[in-house]
Amino acid sequence: MNTTVNTPVITADDLLKNWQGHRGLSRRVLEAFPEKELFEFSIGGMRPYSQLAGEMLGLASAGVNGIVTGKWETRPEWNPFSETLAIKTKAEFLAAWDSVTEQIDELWPQIPAEHFNETVNAYGLYSNTVTNTIVYLLDNEVHHRGQGYVYLRALGIEPPAFWER
Repeated sequence: MNTTVNTPVITADDLLKNWQGHRGLSRRVLEAFPEKELFEFSIGGMRPYSQLAGEMLGLASAGVNGIVTGKWETRPEWNPFSETLAIKTKAEFLAAWDSVTEQIDELWPQIPAEHFNETVNAYGLYSNTVTNTIVYLLDNEVHHRGQGYVYLRALGIEPPAFWER
């Protein structure tokens, strides 16, 4: 029986397209929130969506920077490990989101092919391969975006179609 364990199933370009597709959808979820509810609304003890989106924003920025440079850091105002996110309006969030999207597009081509299988110490906390670190970033984003869908529905707002990436 042949095994596919070492058969590549996705290219780096396809992984980037997948991630950016998710980021585009997450941006539309962020955009759908009314200003006040973005920062104040929560259900069942979950954090407001501004905090969830702030985490996604900061992890993506610090993540791609760390993968490329070894420095797992981002702008101080986007620090996902900070207790207080410095972004205070939806417009600032959307601008920051777009900036991180450009950062990912700019840094991604600098990742050597062999680096995807190398182990890194992501954020100085998690030892994993680059590929699995990127998958974690995707998983984290999808998880928090799902919380955003619940919030939007609870607010009577139809969220963007999840399959339109």
